[in-house]
Amino acid sequence: MINRDFQIKIRRGGFSVLFAFFFSALFAFVTAGAHAENIPSEFNEANKLYEQGKYSDAAARYETILQTGSASAPVSFNLGNAFLKSGRVGRAIAAYRSAEKLSPRDPDARANLQFARNQAGGGASAPTLRWSNWIGRLTLNEWTILTTIAASVWFLLLAVRQWRPNLKNSFRGLLVVFGILGAFLVACFAAAIHKEFFIHSSVVIVPEAVVRPGPFDESPSAFTLRDGAEVTVLDQKESWLQIADASQRTGWLPGKNVMTIGNQKR
Repeated sequence: MINRDFQIKIRRGGFSVLFAFFFSALFAFVTAGAHAENIPSEFNEANKLYEQGKYSDAAARYETILQTGSASAPVSFNLGNAFLKSGRVGRAIAAYRSAEKLSPRDPDARANLQFARNQAGGGASAPTLRWSNWIGRLTLNEWTILTTIAASVWFLLLAVRQWRPNLKNSFRGLLVVFGILGAFLVACFAAAIHKEFFIHSSVVIVPEAVVRPGPFDESPSAFTLRDGAEVTVLDQKESWLQIADASQRTGWLPGKNVMTIGNQKR
């Protein structure tokens, strides 16, 4: 049950939300798609359903927006709220984590995520390395921009040194600084790519998921995970996923029992 003292606020269709949809709309225009033009209105319609207490209907509408490829922090955030209000804690955690992934410094997303985790009875996420948490403070796009800027400045300074040999000594210090900074940002960028594409997290979305030692229905039960348990996906065989939970226990469960972070499909 949701604590009534906890106030869940939804994101509305203001300037920041319209800005969040900008790149989705631009992509749709370039690819000759027209549906993105309707996204802000669909978002507002979903918000109205939420305000009317029709949380499941609102969640379905938010999911429809995400399934068009228009991923944004406001939609994922509101989807998490709708899931939480309708009692689907695991799905709420997955949605909040998707919102946090798109907007890692949003305090509301972090607060609601922690509240949902507490509702699930865990309060902790799946095991992650310290570097992964640090890299997650910026989005992949932000790491890309910083790396591009540092590299561009370094190459520009190098070009100026070649063009104006008399400035070689003046630019030596700057070249060293931006060279070191660029190398550091390249390493962070590579780590962000690894985190984005090679580390897969999921959340249990069924009341009780049986984890087995092998990817077979006939395998004995190793342990069970409750709705909202966060796991790291290690491997996949057909419809089965090998996972590790917060206690470093490993095993296999059907993929239909979990929701992948960043993928809100049923």
